[in-house]
Order: sequence, then structure tokens, then C-alpha cells
Amino acid sequence: MEDISHLLAPGPARPLLAIVRPIVEDAGFHLVRIRMTGEGTTMIMQVMADNDEGELRIEDCEAISRALSAVLDVENPITAAYSLEVSSPGAARPLTRPIDFERWVGQEAKVELLHAIEGQRRFRGVVEGFEDGEARLEVSLKDFETPQILGFRLADVAEARLVVDEAAFDASLKAGKTKKSK
Repeated sequence: MEDISHLLAPGPARPLLAIVRPIVEDAGFHLVRIRMTGEGTTMIMQVMADNDEGELRIEDCEAISRALSAVLDVENPITAAYSLEVSSPGAARPLTRPIDFERWVGQEAKVELLHAIEGQRRFRGVVEGFEDGEARLEVSLKDFETPQILGFRLADVAEARLVVDEAAFDASLKAGKTKKSK
């Protein structure tokens, strides 16, 4: 299986993957991504997880946080002070695993590559799945009349995420306000 650790735990979070992933999985969830942000005394360790349905409830976040805190306090892999945040991936969720590209077929996504292909590193299109070891995306390219399906090995992807459908988001906000006012 190809190494996707750079997507699951980019940059300074990479050494934490070996500790965090088993804890999240032992709690019955799937790790989506670990990210370390901030500097000095304002460091934040962000852990995104989901379940088989692609949803994470607040109670699930609390359970993961308790399990992680217990082990991180003993292992002490981060020498500076930090805050732990456990969350669901949200609407603009990162796509870090083959299953993400299978689960979100038909949704719009952005993919940024580690290295440019014919001068292009960023692609935006519709997720077409994961096949033959590649994340597939239907994109419009300037030299083609019709959209093309491109395949990207996850080892070549720097970052991939769903694009938030702003119209759908606005509609859900309006629907929520209407329910509250009744």
C-alpha cells in the first residue's frame, strides 16, 4: 500500500501519526488528519476523525479526546505546551484516504499536487472515485472541449479537499433560521 502519511499528518504532525492513529482506531473511529498549528505557547494539535457513516458526534469527539489525552500525557511526544482539538472534518473536509474519494463521488473537490504536471499543480473538479491506485477527478482543461478524468496517486497529492457548495450552505442556514423563528 502506498504511503499516505503526508496527507494524514502533514509537516510537524508526522511523528505523532504512530501514536494517534492506533488510539483513534482502537476507539472505533477512522483518522482523517492530524495537524499541528501555531508556535511556542500557542500550539494546537488538531485531530480530525470520522466513523463508517462519515459523521462524528460531539460525544464521539469527547471519547477520542479522553483516549488521546491519557496516552499523550504519558508519552509526552510534544515538548511545548499545546491544546488538543478533536473534530469532525466538516464541509470542506480533507480527502486523505482512498475511501474519501469513493465516499464523496459527485462532489466538487480541489487537489493540489506536490509537483506540477505540465506546469499545473492545482486542479478543481468533480470526484469520480478511486480506481487502479488513483484518486480520480473530472476536470475542465483549457485544451479540451469536454471535461477529462484525471487520476492522481495519493503519494503525489500535497492536499485534497471538498469544495463547500456555498448555495447549499446558504440554503441550510436559511432553513435553520426559519425553524428557529417558528
